[in-house]
Amino acid sequence: MPAYNAGKYIREAIASVLEQSFTDFELLIVNDGSTDDTLDIIKSFNDERIVILNQENKGVAAALNNGLRYARAPYIARFDADDVCYHYRLQVQYDFIKSHPYYTIIGSGVDYNDVHGDLIFTWQPDALSHNEIRQLSYKICPFIHSSVFYKRDAVLNAGGYNELAYTFEDHFLWADILRHEKAFNLNQPLIKVRLNAESITIDEKWRTGKFRKIKYRTLRKLSITETEGKQLSEIGIKQLSPRIKEGAYYALLGKKYLWNNYQPEKARKNLIKTLYISPLHVKNYLLLVMSFLPERTLNRLYQLGKGNFHLAGAELPTAVLNQKELNYGS
Repeated sequence: MPAYNAGKYIREAIASVLEQSFTDFELLIVNDGSTDDTLDIIKSFNDERIVILNQENKGVAAALNNGLRYARAPYIARFDADDVCYHYRLQVQYDFIKSHPYYTIIGSGVDYNDVHGDLIFTWQPDALSHNEIRQLSYKICPFIHSSVFYKRDAVLNAGGYNELAYTFEDHFLWADILRHEKAFNLNQPLIKVRLNAESITIDEKWRTGKFRKIKYRTLRKLSITETEGKQLSEIGIKQLSPRIKEGAYYALLGKKYLWNNYQPEKARKNLIKTLYISPLHVKNYLLLVMSFLPERTLNRLYQLGKGNFHLAGAELPTAVLNQKELNYGS
């Protein structure tokens, strides 16, 4: 668990691990230079299974690589400091990988919650079997990062997380590993992933065209230069303003309440908030109009979306949320 200024949520996240039905683990928390009460909250737990690593603020990829170097177990379960694991998560994934040892990465479905912990929708993987995963477009991340359970040595042998792949270090890693290793997604939700406006990773469509161009180019060629990494970081840091992140958060909620959990009144409420914050974001006006369409029509658009249909740039729900790394300000 990497953690940066996660004081609002980390207590619940830690408790969800300590309450697992599977008990033979170490909870390795990498404190990435937090300046709030994150470290104090971690230390308030009296459990010998908790291991704390402190480092200067270097970002999520560096924190994860640091954790991998110190981890003693052969298997790694990933999640963020504001997520909540269901009590059976570790047992389900451990049992699966032990009975199917030819798999290296095990993902799962997730329940997405808002900042208050209320359910937004249940995300189910775009692909389950290894063959289905391999057939996904390179632009689609096959796993929700917080849900993965993988073999530590395979990730270390691949060089760990690429620290130049700003906000998509996991996607970059999977693309590399899946050339040689097998993976599987469990449809069952094993974790609650919290969306909040403090997230470092905003909705893909809020990124600049240049950012997306560099990202997809590096994923396609499976290499990234120092120059490309610097460009991604510079663009991303410019978008770390509270206004942009808050606008992206409400826009994301608006879309999810249209496409994944048809509640048009909630969708409109959130879309109006994002338009107030960013009135020039034209696609959100389109989404606001679409919130008055009947559910059957929206479902039809959803099915068209699975065929790579895009309505005036308003992306349909195909792995929009695959790059979440919450509570990072680096």
